[in-house]
Amino acid sequence: MDKPTPNRWKRFTDWDERPLRLDKFAAEDWKHGFSAFSSPADPKPAVKIEGGKVVSLDGVLEHDFDMIDRFIATYHLDPDIVPEAMAMDSAEVARMLVDMHVPREKLVRLAHGMTPAKLADVVSRLNALEIAFAYSKMRARKTPGNQGHVTNAKDDPLQLAADAATAVALGFDEVETTMRVARNAWSNAVACAIGAAVGRWGTLFQCSSEEAEELRIGMAGFTSYAETVSVYGTEKTFVDGDDTPWSKAFLAAAYASRGIKMRCTSGAGSELLMGFHESKSMLYLEARCLCLQRGMGVQGTQNGGIDGAPVTATVPGGMREMMAENLLAVWLDLECASGNDARPTESEIRVGAKIMPYLIAGSDLICSGMGSILKYDNSFNPSLINGEELEDYLILQRDFEADGGLSPVPEGQALEVRSRAVEALAAVYEELGLATATPDMKVSVVVASGSDETRSFTPRDVALISEEIKARSITVIDVIKALASRGYREEAENLLNVVKLRVSGDYLQTSAVVRNGHVVSAVNDPNDYQGPGSGYRLSEDRRREMLGIRDVLDQKEVLRSEALHQHDESRNIDYKTLGEAKPSDDTKDVVIGISPGFGLKLFQTTAGHRLSDVLSVMVEAVKARGLTPRIVRFRHTADTSFLGLSAARLAGSGVGIGIQSKGTAVIHQKDRLPHNNLELFSNAPITRIEHYRGMGANAAAYALGEMPEPVVVPTRGEAMGARYHARVAMIYAIETEMTAEGASPVEVSVTFKGARS
Repeated sequence: MDKPTPNRWKRFTDWDERPLRLDKFAAEDWKHGFSAFSSPADPKPAVKIEGGKVVSLDGVLEHDFDMIDRFIATYHLDPDIVPEAMAMDSAEVARMLVDMHVPREKLVRLAHGMTPAKLADVVSRLNALEIAFAYSKMRARKTPGNQGHVTNAKDDPLQLAADAATAVALGFDEVETTMRVARNAWSNAVACAIGAAVGRWGTLFQCSSEEAEELRIGMAGFTSYAETVSVYGTEKTFVDGDDTPWSKAFLAAAYASRGIKMRCTSGAGSELLMGFHESKSMLYLEARCLCLQRGMGVQGTQNGGIDGAPVTATVPGGMREMMAENLLAVWLDLECASGNDARPTESEIRVGAKIMPYLIAGSDLICSGMGSILKYDNSFNPSLINGEELEDYLILQRDFEADGGLSPVPEGQALEVRSRAVEALAAVYEELGLATATPDMKVSVVVASGSDETRSFTPRDVALISEEIKARSITVIDVIKALASRGYREEAENLLNVVKLRVSGDYLQTSAVVRNGHVVSAVNDPNDYQGPGSGYRLSEDRRREMLGIRDVLDQKEVLRSEALHQHDESRNIDYKTLGEAKPSDDTKDVVIGISPGFGLKLFQTTAGHRLSDVLSVMVEAVKARGLTPRIVRFRHTADTSFLGLSAARLAGSGVGIGIQSKGTAVIHQKDRLPHNNLELFSNAPITRIEHYRGMGANAAAYALGEMPEPVVVPTRGEAMGARYHARVAMIYAIETEMTAEGASPVEVSVTFKGARS
């Protein structure tokens, strides 16, 4: 840590207060595993085949193979493709990945003949932009999707049901839960399965638990997919986890035999965290993991750091490496739930930067778990994006017109689905004799943002419910019957439809999700990107869905809001048109030039000040210096500078004020250039009544030949444009529509009647 010095530049003190300072960064150190893309310990790409059998792999002879080498040599590498693929120049293959004219299928075929070292060598040659481009081309399914986490700090089943229903309404294709207390797995599974059946059917559900328990829950019919089957890139890490590639392959087969969709979990940083990195680079170790997964025959992977993301992100190039390993996954033709689940940083800028390549490129599942709940309720630990930032994500979709898999949900709909889910779960509990939820418990959950606000089941209640579900061998069929018996037939049918998928097996295809009651996968929705005009493109219907965010203004809305203030203003001020305004010879004359809509269609500044109050304090300030204020409405322009200059040219003193309805104001002098004013209030939203009074006083001072201290409106770096510019542009459009070329200015008599606000 830098030692403070007596003459320290204070900018560093400012930086010390930013969230980024909570992030710590690791020095690049390949010997201790802190290397993203390459390490001297990484093997050189090489393979030797004799008699159709791999006898040497990336510099390791067959008799020295560890179990990962042996599995890859046996089940991943295609001996018929190896000679062709391994002979190709890595740089040339890298260029093929970003060449829109090279079909995806050709590159997938070549990947089947490449060793982990060769695959890593190729993708390491791509920069971040090229990786994102290649990813958009190489992902298996054309239509992007997303996955959400639904958990809470209490393992409260009522809240789980409500939040699962909300996640479905938002458009998540998959919902994943886990628990704070392991024995609550069955309760969590039932609650989320019911919640995910509210509103529509097809959202797939997973309960992340101990692997054997997770399989039991799946066989009971509550879950439709699994992905927490961990794979590692070093033999010692595998052994430490009491696993082998063969045991993982057996588990994958067990899930598939029961019609449960499954993918593995891997990601850079896991071997480093578990202490068995072998000084290899993170990318090389992950390439081994992905070759294993392809050899196992799983549908896909969730990778790209995952739980290791926080350590990977500390290493130089770590964010780029996580992108690169996701590219490896789709190149190997695996479904990819890209690793945007673990939150690797406290910096919101870094969070936004991390999600953007995936949002723009698209992904089978852009997050392997976005927190649809609040950070503190996320039992997986905070996701990259959580409930707090979910609206920001919706806006990013709109900003870039990129499909991130989600849609805005109106408040009324959110309450409706949450209430329906809570009532459905409570009805099932009563029907099965598991528990009784009181009206107060249910209401508290429906409106709660997080578990701090709920008055629901206690942790002991949840444990007893979960244990009873397991002990009584309650299955999804029992839950479906209970739903139907209690009048929740739609939810019963929705849940049954998901169970039926396990019989047909259609959703065991690569990259399969369910949309509008149909399986959408790499088989019937293949990614056909070959440059502009191809691949996934937003339909107009989907685009309209994404546009339905909150806080959207149009000109009609602006006029409606202004009309609400019209009656109030009519009690405070009268405007009377006197005729065409003429230049004055009176040196005590100061003209206040108002815009075309001032007090006619528009009645308050963007700071919320009544225009009558603004005009009143300016008039008073000019009069206080013994000068005569004249009010002139200009109709040939609505521009602040030209309002002020035009006012000054009519004033006998040669000094005028120009003010727009939105509150932007200027002091001008008749012999100056249009934009070379004396004083300007450009930030109307933070301009106070006192500032306008000061502007009136200073205009009078200039008219008297004095040089006053300019009035400065202080700003603290507010993002004025982000908050006000849409409204400002619409207000200005209203005013410009009221202008007419060559229109003469009119003298206006003003009478102030009411009390000032």
